[in-house]
Amino acid sequence: MKIYIVYDSEGGHTEALAHAIAAGAALVENAEVQVHSVQEADVRALPEADAIIWGCPGHFGTISAGLKAWIDKLGYLWAQGKLIDKIGGVFCTTATEHGGLESTMVSLMTPMLHQGMIVVGLPGNIPQNATYGSYYGVGVTCPIDSEELLSGQGKELGRAFGKRIAEVTRRFART
Repeated sequence: MKIYIVYDSEGGHTEALAHAIAAGAALVENAEVQVHSVQEADVRALPEADAIIWGCPGHFGTISAGLKAWIDKLGYLWAQGKLIDKIGGVFCTTATEHGGLESTMVSLMTPMLHQGMIVVGLPGNIPQNATYGSYYGVGVTCPIDSEELLSGQGKELGRAFGKRIAEVTRRFART
């Protein structure tokens, strides 16, 4: 099963979270995971994916311009119904605790729902999510002055989310 992860990152925090998600997804048997920045991601590859996960830094509670521009290229896939029933998931980072993580994730889900995708969140029964997470996907606060790009808790959440997406995808995958 093919899992395609796309991220926009400015300071490396969201990229680090994308790779943590990929590491979790790779734990599931037969998962082929690709991670791409928006600058290199190819929308033409999406119809072959079984799951698509995208994320960005939250900008004032919504999608970054870089990822939004990439998502806006998906119109022809919508017109052809190419992403219907694909598994989807979202993630984001913000610099402050109340920087709009959840509103950004909801904004990230909206294009997936328009595409007819099946959006998967991170339920509260997953231990990593019980204290630090969000049901919408993975949202991590990454203070600008922190010495690490992603906290240990952020990495755990990312891996748990990637594994969950891969497990759900396995139930729906064509192969």
